[in-house]
Amino acid sequence: MSKEGKVYLVGAGPGDPGLITLKAIECLAEADVVFYDNLANRAFLRYASDAAELIYVGKKGGHHTLAQHEINRLIVEKALSGKKVVRLKGGDPFIFGRGGEEAEELVAAGIEFEVVPGITSAIAVPAYAGIPLTHRSYTSTVAFITGHEDPSKESSSIAWEKIATGAGTLVFLMGVGNLEKIADALITHGRDPMTAVAIIRKGTEPDQQTVTGSLQDIAQKARSSGIKPPAIIVVGDVVRLRDRLNWYETKPLFGKNIIVTRARAQASEFSKKLASLGANPIEFPTIEIVPPDNWSELDNAISELDQYDWLIFTSVNGVKFFLARLKETGRDLRALAKIKIAAIGPKTAQELKDLCIVPDIVPYEYRAEAIVEEFKRQGVSKATVLIPRAQEAREVLPEELREMGFTVNVVTAYRTVRPKHDLDSVKQMLKDRQIHMITFTSSSTVRNFVAMFEQEKDDLTKWMQHIAVACIGPITAETAKDLGFSVDIMPDEYTIDGLVEKIIQFFRFSH
Repeated sequence: MSKEGKVYLVGAGPGDPGLITLKAIECLAEADVVFYDNLANRAFLRYASDAAELIYVGKKGGHHTLAQHEINRLIVEKALSGKKVVRLKGGDPFIFGRGGEEAEELVAAGIEFEVVPGITSAIAVPAYAGIPLTHRSYTSTVAFITGHEDPSKESSSIAWEKIATGAGTLVFLMGVGNLEKIADALITHGRDPMTAVAIIRKGTEPDQQTVTGSLQDIAQKARSSGIKPPAIIVVGDVVRLRDRLNWYETKPLFGKNIIVTRARAQASEFSKKLASLGANPIEFPTIEIVPPDNWSELDNAISELDQYDWLIFTSVNGVKFFLARLKETGRDLRALAKIKIAAIGPKTAQELKDLCIVPDIVPYEYRAEAIVEEFKRQGVSKATVLIPRAQEAREVLPEELREMGFTVNVVTAYRTVRPKHDLDSVKQMLKDRQIHMITFTSSSTVRNFVAMFEQEKDDLTKWMQHIAVACIGPITAETAKDLGFSVDIMPDEYTIDGLVEKIIQFFRFSH
């Protein structure tokens, strides 16, 4: 008989990927099977093991892919086969999440389970809209109410005559479709028609939308704004605090959909910076960093390190792959004791410093030509130089060094390749003019982006007319222009921080 598994009913939080709990992440990492739906942000699935079975049980085309009893049956079946199962649910499993029903099924089947609470949208969404549910000067009571009762029930189980005036703040979940009925019921049972109301759609996410009004006019305002589910409704005087406490929707990049084309391993830092400013970073890597086809070229250079005077790193990737290979070949940092080191750009320099290697030269300008100028300034000439870099890269640096009398050996430390992509979602966003900006951080990201749309060249030209283009530096910008793009942003300092600052300025002055 197979060993029985265990089920974790896990709350994923309201939508912002940063609001998932540490325990939820641990459960996902250890799960054999993950059941998820639309209310559980798909970004959370990256915490799951590559070997985990992912089963979608949300809605497609407005219809549930599986009825609740089928979901329950599958969860039980997987657990009885000895699997560790995570049922990932938006918000909190036990607040209008049907987690109680699923837990009852597990008890009936004799299956061990745990509940991992999540941050419910009932409290998180108002907070992101600048609405505290309680406040000493306004109210000390709050009630959570479903705005969408079980349609099979013969009568409402909500005691409207008590709820209407029984709590200072009322929070209705999933009630947009019944908004007019909810407002009428509250007014009928004694709530002041002028009571403030807020409807918050897709709360805690970059496309959050908030509509405010009063009980007597909120239904009309909701219709005028076209607000649709998923949304929650907050009723009470605390809504008036939004005018002063609206911290999220006032962020400088709030609501901006920005495509990040960096390699996935490097994109996270950039994406986090954009997200912290309110943007929706859409990671669409156009390059993937991979090892060379073979290591012989780099290995030979490493075996002859004592013949080189200078080691020049042109990127963080060059540092990482070179030093990893140094270790693989049985050597360590002592092999670099007699070699001087140059690094292009502060990030490359910092990568070296993190490993206790202080570069001898970091040029004032973050491009290859500046290394040549710095060598000239310091009177360095006729040295033997090793440059471990990408397989395909600009030849300006080695060519100019050779013209100065240097002996230069350029070796492949890594390759950039075009990753496989499901283009459909990005194409649709481009077509629907939902993308505000595309960012490029190297020439290869531009070339590969264009190559990905080889079949839609004419369409891409048309789509790009309404999209801003940001490039990290002049070489990348030149490539973008050569490929037909208008470049709107290029920072003075060719770094991610410099690029982010220029993006903020662009959107600040484009309104």
